[in-house]
Amino acid sequence: MKRRELLRGAGLAAVATGLAACGARPEGAADGAATASTGRLQWKMVTSWPTNFPGLGTGAARLAAMITAASGGRLTIKVYGAGELVPAFEVFDAVGRGTAEMGHSASYYWKGKAAAAPFFCAVPFGLNAQEMNGWLYEGGGLEIWRELYAHFGLVPFPAGNTGVQMAGWFRKPVDSLADLQGLKMRIPGLGGEVMARVGATPVNLPGAEIFSSLQTGAIDAAEWVGPYNDLAFGLHRAAKYCYYPGWQEPGPTLECMVNKAAFDALPQDLRDIVDTCCRAVNDAMLAEYTARNQQALDRLVREHGVQLRQLPDDVLLALRRASDKVLEETAAADPMARRALDSMRAFQAQAKAWHAVSEEAYYATRG
Repeated sequence: MKRRELLRGAGLAAVATGLAACGARPEGAADGAATASTGRLQWKMVTSWPTNFPGLGTGAARLAAMITAASGGRLTIKVYGAGELVPAFEVFDAVGRGTAEMGHSASYYWKGKAAAAPFFCAVPFGLNAQEMNGWLYEGGGLEIWRELYAHFGLVPFPAGNTGVQMAGWFRKPVDSLADLQGLKMRIPGLGGEVMARVGATPVNLPGAEIFSSLQTGAIDAAEWVGPYNDLAFGLHRAAKYCYYPGWQEPGPTLECMVNKAAFDALPQDLRDIVDTCCRAVNDAMLAEYTARNQQALDRLVREHGVQLRQLPDDVLLALRRASDKVLEETAAADPMARRALDSMRAFQAQAKAWHAVSEEAYYATRG
């Protein structure tokens, strides 16, 4: 009860008084501002996912509901799916310019705006979900991320993780590296650059466009997330070969980005609520995917005849070598990317040493 009273009451007078005194929103903040007489804020959240899409869309909706509830209605979030207010790939700009106060997306979509952005989502052959959380929260990663996004008027928060993804869906088998030559594949971020190095043609598409593009042959292959989401999109009806492991996205972190002017205008307790709810959704989403992926994979294989295959060793070796080159070249060309990569690699070495005698040793013992 005391916690609830604190969330409802603390800072309420400050919000009302401050907004009434200002008479206008901070520069860059969106129109869904506060009602000065009540001290209540109404924010918009734009996302890169279809409304209520399992895991991703529902995760964004869960975050909005949690913030609304934890604040006692003082900060109410209305969610807009991809295309409802802005297109899927315009979330970053929309939040930065204040069209919406908040966005839910994946930072690797913004590599054209900031070379370092993909490092805070997924790095080929990089950190898994557990390690990404460790690096971001305790290893300095989040500080670098926030310094990067501050230049765009944004404050980022980790807000979801799907765990190790699948390598993707292919219309034809991949038996050797030669089968990737000229292959058109939907794959964003650094993974797309790596595929280009081994002879494929990367294509960046919003999730909602993957099925039709794969079905019509506009693309030959696509990576999306994993069985849970792939089944929901019906990708098995467009391609029958599903490959693993997800070398390109071993621990993909989703982001909640907040317009910096709007965030800075919040009283401290509401800032804390946003942070805490993002952390909660970050954990909840990983738990959801851990529980749902194998269930969906069983259905795909047993009911729909999907052929589950591992990428050949020569393909994985070539991808690993190409990844090393892409990462080094990206870091060499951009100081923030250099900082992010060096910080991540140092943390990865530490985590690898620990996991050798903890996680990996236990898996080997458990069998």
